[in-house]
Amino acid sequence: MLNVSISDLKTNPASIILQSAEYPVAIQKRSKTQAYLVGIDIFEKLVAQLEDDIDKKAIEQTDLSTARSYEDVARELGL
Repeated sequence: MLNVSISDLKTNPASIILQSAEYPVAIQKRSKTQAYLVGIDIFEKLVAQLEDDIDKKAIEQTDLSTARSYEDVARELGL
């Protein structure tokens, strides 16, 4: 992982942003990581994975023994 200082980011933001497209960049202040910069493709993949994990957890926690048929629910909702 590339580590850059906040000063480097201020000096050459376009280059740092370009590098973040391939792999996250750690932004450091006084040798301590303060943030990570990730490209849009990486970010969107992370969000999609998070959403998938949330959906899987919701399905695992669902009590399907109390399920109703689609037709009953649609009729109740007036669909």
